[in-house]
Parts: sequence; C-alpha cells; structure tokens
Amino acid sequence: MSNRNEYSSLPVNSYLELQRQNESSKSLRKPSFDESEVYLGSKNEDDDDDLEMDIDNYPLVVGSNQGSGIPGAVFNLTTTVIGAGIMALPATMKVLGLVLGIILIIVMGILSEISVELLVRFSVLCKASSYGEVVQHAMGRPVRILSEICIILNNAGVLVVYLIIMGDVMSGSTHHMGVFDQLMGNGAWDQRKIVVLVVMVVFLAPLCSLDKIDSLSLTSAASVALAVLFVIVAFTVASIKLVEGRIDSPRMAPDLSSKTAVLDFLVAIPIMTNAYVCHFNVQPIYNELEQRSPQKMNRVGRYTTVLCILVYASTAISGYLLFGKDTEADVLTNFDKDLGIRYSSVLNYIVRIGYILHLILVFPVIHFSLRQTVDTLVFEGSPPLSESRKRSLGLTAVLLVLIYIGSTMIPNIWTAFKFTGATTAVSLGFIFPSLVSLRLSHLGDISYGEWFFSWLMLVLAVTVSVVGVVSNIYSLESKS
Repeated sequence: MSNRNEYSSLPVNSYLELQRQNESSKSLRKPSFDESEVYLGSKNEDDDDDLEMDIDNYPLVVGSNQGSGIPGAVFNLTTTVIGAGIMALPATMKVLGLVLGIILIIVMGILSEISVELLVRFSVLCKASSYGEVVQHAMGRPVRILSEICIILNNAGVLVVYLIIMGDVMSGSTHHMGVFDQLMGNGAWDQRKIVVLVVMVVFLAPLCSLDKIDSLSLTSAASVALAVLFVIVAFTVASIKLVEGRIDSPRMAPDLSSKTAVLDFLVAIPIMTNAYVCHFNVQPIYNELEQRSPQKMNRVGRYTTVLCILVYASTAISGYLLFGKDTEADVLTNFDKDLGIRYSSVLNYIVRIGYILHLILVFPVIHFSLRQTVDTLVFEGSPPLSESRKRSLGLTAVLLVLIYIGSTMIPNIWTAFKFTGATTAVSLGFIFPSLVSLRLSHLGDISYGEWFFSWLMLVLAVTVSVVGVVSNIYSLESKS
C-alpha cells in the first residue's frame, strides 16, 4: 500500500479526498475556494520552488480516466446542440434572407465555439465540475444561482418544445395533418395529449432514468444520424426542384419595409442565438472524457461546431427553398403535403418519423443537465446524484410531469424559442462565459484576441437580449 504522506487533501465539494503529489518541479497547487478571492492557490510554506500548472494536462476531476472517447463526446455535444432549434431555422431564414441567414449561422457557431473553449479553460483552472461552479468562482454565489435558474428555464423550455413538436407531427395541429391521421384516420391515436403521454412513459422515461451522460453516447450517435438523414432528404428534394426550375426565387436580404417585418427581424435573431447553446453540458461531457484535457475537449468542440454549421446551413437553406413564404415556424409540419417529386409521401413519412425519433433520443441528453442542475440547486451539499438512485428517479419523475404539463399550455415552438433565445439561451451561451473570462482573466493568461472576443460577445449578447425581449413584448401587445 502506498505511503499516506504521498497524498494531500482536496476540497470537500469535489467528492474526492486524495490526490497524489507530484515530486517533480511541476507539482499542482491546491486551489482556494474563497468566493471573495479566487485564484489557483498559494505556494507551500516549505517549498521555495516556483510552482506552475500545466493546464493542458490537468484533469477537471481527478480519478479514473476511463470514459468516452472523442467520437462519443462529439455525438453527445452535437446532440445537445442539434435539437428542436433546427426546425425553426428555415423560418428564420425566411425572415433574415439567405445571405444574412447563412452569415449568422457561421458567426454564431464560431462565437459559441470560442465561448466553450474559454469555459473549459476556466473550469479547469477553478476545478469546477459544473457550469454553476465556474460562474460562482468568477462572480459569487448569487450569480451562480442565477445561472442555474437560467439552465433550468432554458432546458425545461427546450424539452417542452420537443413534446410540442412530437404532438404536432404525430397527431396534427390546427392547419396540418398528423402522421397518425394520414395513416389510420381519426381515432384515439390522434389525441395530442394521449400520444405525447404514451411517448413519454414508454420511451423518454427509461432513457431519462440513466445516471451517466456517457450511457447516452450510442443514442446520441443515432440521433445525429437521424438529423443528417433529415438534412439529406430535404437538401435532395430542394436540389431536384431547383434544377427543374420549380422553386420560387428566395429572399436574399431581410424585408424591413413595414413595422411587422422589422419586429419579425428583431425576434428572429435571438432564435438564431438559441441554436448553438450547449454550454450547460460541456462540463459533464468533459468529466467523462477519456484521458481528458482542455486540448482534447477543444477538439471535441471544434468538430461539433463544424458539423453543426454544415447541418444547420443545409437545413435552413433547403427548408426555406422548399416551402418559401409558406415555411412554418416548425418546418416539420410542412411535410404533410405533396413535395412535387416521386415518392413524395414516402419521403414525408421518413422525414417526420425520423425526426421524431431524433428528438426522442435528444430529450434525455438535455434532461440530464436539467436534472443535475435542479439537484444542485435544491439539494446542495448532498452526495452526487449518481450515488442516490431514489433521489435521481424522484427528480426525473417530477421533472417529466412538469414538462408534460408545460407542453399542453404553450401554443407553438416559435413562442417558446423567441423568449428563451432572448433571455436564458443568450445568457448561458454568451453572457456568462464572457463574464467568466473577463473576471478570471488573471488566472488564464488570455490573449488580446480572446479578451477582445469576450467583450464583443458580451456587448452583442446584451444587445440581442434587450432588443429581443422588448420586441417580443411589443409583438405580443400588438397582437393582443
């Protein structure tokens, strides 16, 4: 057995008590967790050497390095990004125009990737194992609570949107027929609330009861494949109709000719910022990454960003080209009509059923961080959720019931996305990471470029949030 003197204590809230000391000149410092003054740590009084930390080789959580590889991490992070938001992109493209729409998809992806890398760097420096912890190190406990409330509202809103889409596609909506209506006619199976409840109990509850996000790697891979299938079908159909000259000329620039058009434009931008929000799952995915290091996680983030930009751009362009000015807020509902090519009905079923399966597989990934955050906020100081099966299952059941009730009260996904995009999503994706970077810049030795991008993201995010909220309120008052 190793000598006890080879170990030093770690902070209690890390849930790990022992860490082997490195006898080389690059041993690790013990961090301070004083909220009023956060820094890596002070030098041991008995050690006169200048200690340095090798950030790229320092794990966020000390322990076993067995976990998911880069492909599994990419699938989980991509699944977090590509959810229901992809269905609203063709409608935003209709408002923004093709040129501005594509530019925003690329720019938002790049800014989101930069914010993820900054978040990972400072999470490692602060030894923070969750989004809320790194925010607390930068700005204190009250702001941490605010960030955790944002995660809860954002993730719960996203999961409500998933259930709304499932109901719209399977059971139909006011203006569109559902898959069950088309296949079997009217009956109990086209009752929206019943269908969503059955899907939740049979499919979602078992997946959401899993304890580790790494357990969802295979389902995440399948969900990404189903999203790519949707993109391939939509892009192929749009290309065929474009070659045959049966597609109307798309709008290239936004229409700002009326007050209504300006309001739609201002509301569409927050929806676009909502598309890349995955930051609440960065730390859980990092913690389960095999041989984890910030460099390795940065590769995961970059692969994910490139993949998401390609999928988003393809979906937004093809969806808008296919349906033009008739593009719905949820483009899936447009696939209940003849597409004007051979095997149209078969392709319609493939697209809709395939994407419903995609959402079923994405749901537990978003739910994972929602459950973890609620547990941290409500049961602070308790052992990790993975060590209490009863608490985990109880939280899962309560959250699923509340999400189901929410899905019966919100009218459509546009309403949900335009508010979460202007508030919680922009805060989680851009405002909090920027503030963390700027407040803890003395720890991370950030470059001038990173400092500039942090300020740029902060200013843009605050502007988008304020303008989006005001526009949303004004548009609601105008309709009322």
